Amino acid sequence: MQYGICHLSIVPLRFESSDKSELVSQLLYGDFFKILERQKKWSKIRLAFDSYEGWIDNKQYKEIDENQYKELNNSTPKLAIDLVEFIEDENQQLKPILLGSSLNGLSILNHYHDGNIIEGKNPKSNIIQTAFLYLNCPHLWGGKSPFGIDCSGFTQMVYKLNGYNLLRDAHQQATQGEALSFIEESEPGDLAFFDNNEGQIVHVGLIMQDNYIIHVHGKVRIDRLDHSGIYNVDLKMHTHKLRVIKKVI
Repeated sequence: MQYGICHLSIVPLRFESSDKSELVSQLLYGDFFKILERQKKWSKIRLAFDSYEGWIDNKQYKEIDENQYKELNNSTPKLAIDLVEFIEDENQQLKPILLGSSLNGLSILNHYHDGNIIEGKNPKSNIIQTAFLYLNCPHLWGGKSPFGIDCSGFTQMVYKLNGYNLLRDAHQQATQGEALSFIEESEPGDLAFFDNNEGQIVHVGLIMQDNYIIHVHGKVRIDRLDHSGIYNVDLKMHTHKLRVIKKVI
């Protein structure tokens, strides 16, 4: 088995081994993984954080050994908490990193960082405060950064920054936690899931106080939440049909 770590600020994870293939997710600086298959230009990988699989360009990661992988996997995550900051590489060149980037691999990559770090678990009351860091971030299918993010990437990153693991896609996240019967039973930071006409869960957001929700629809935005679903305050109509509410922490 081979292993790797992302040494750039952000790297696309694609469905197939092609630059034209669908973006299914992204790697941020410091994300590490197992290499399942290696071709001349592309590698199929499985991320350590959420076991998500896809293809990345071989030029956009550095190989590490099994001991380094295990060391990273067994350490408490240390994450960058500023929107954008910099690391310094072995040539004293600055490289940008983004909110939520992992800093556990700094010594492996021979990089230096002097910015703000968050580590360990935070109280549930911190979830919504963290979510506000992404407010007005544009929607990007497969995105996980403050400059483009999708609905499940948003909830995953907000939970990650507070020390909790969510799976990558909305339908996967819906398998986690305890289902609640009514909105009134929920607390700020709980997850609300929404389905399409075929009954497939396709959307997720974070419940706020007083029947509001923060979620991604065109951008990270705040709308009303009721027993029918999300009521878009700009369009003055319901845009998403509520399926289930989950308490994960």
